[in-house]
Amino acid sequence: MRRTGGEVGKDAEIMTWREESERDRIIVALDCSADEAIVLGEKLAGHARWVKVGMTLYYAVGPAIIRSLHKLGFKVFLDLKLHDIPHQIQGAAASMAAAGADLITVHASGGADMMAAAVKGAHRACREDGRPDPLVCGITVLTSMDQAALESIGIEVEPLEQVTRLARLAQEAGLSGIVCSPQEAAAMRELLGPDACIVTPGVRPQGAALGDQSRVATPASAFQAGASHLVIGRPITQAADPVAAFEEIVASL
Repeated sequence: MRRTGGEVGKDAEIMTWREESERDRIIVALDCSADEAIVLGEKLAGHARWVKVGMTLYYAVGPAIIRSLHKLGFKVFLDLKLHDIPHQIQGAAASMAAAGADLITVHASGGADMMAAAVKGAHRACREDGRPDPLVCGITVLTSMDQAALESIGIEVEPLEQVTRLARLAQEAGLSGIVCSPQEAAAMRELLGPDACIVTPGVRPQGAALGDQSRVATPASAFQAGASHLVIGRPITQAADPVAAFEEIVASL
C-alpha cells in the first residue's frame, strides 16, 4: 500500500497497494462493542489483515482499541470522518496518527485547506514518533446516500458528479486517496490514476441484505471496477461463523 503526502497516487516511500493480495485488501468493519471487537479480532487474526474502527467503538473506548487490534496483528482503519475548521482537524489527525491509526478519513466536503491540515497533522505526529505516515483518505458521498438524499441537502447533481468534484479536491489537497461507493470506483480509478487508494464501503456478497446502504456492489465487481480496498462489516461480523464468511468472500474473488 502506498502512503503519500503529495498528490493522490504520487510515488512515496513504501510499497503500492497493488503488491498486496486481494485477501489483504478486505477491511472488516468492527461496528460493535469493544468486547465483541476483540472476540472477532481473535477469530479473524491470520485471515484478515485490516479492520475498521468507527465512531461508535472508538468514542466508547478510545485509543486502547487500536493498540489491542495491533497486538492481534491487524492494520487499523480509524474511520472518524473528520469535519471541522483546519486548525481543529490538524490536531485531531495528529491525535489519531499518534494513537496508531494506519488509515484515517476526513470529509472532502470540508474543503482543500481542511484536508491538507489533516495530512499535515497526521504526518507531523508520525515524524515525531518515527513511524510511517498513515493513509489519509477523503470521504466523498456516503454510500447510504442516493440522488434524492443529495437533493435534500441542496446538491442537485448525480452522485458520480459530486464524487468526482470532491475526488479532484482531495487530489489537490495531497490526500492518499478517497472513499466512495463501488459504483464510482471505475471512474475514480481512471481519474486518480493507478496508485491512488480507492476505499469502497457498500460492498455486499451476492444475496446479502443491503441494510442502510444505497449504492452497493459485490466484492468481485468492486475489485474489478478499480477499488483498492473493500469495507465489509455485517456479512462477516454477524455471520454464524465470521471466519467462514470471510473465507467465502475471498474465494468469490
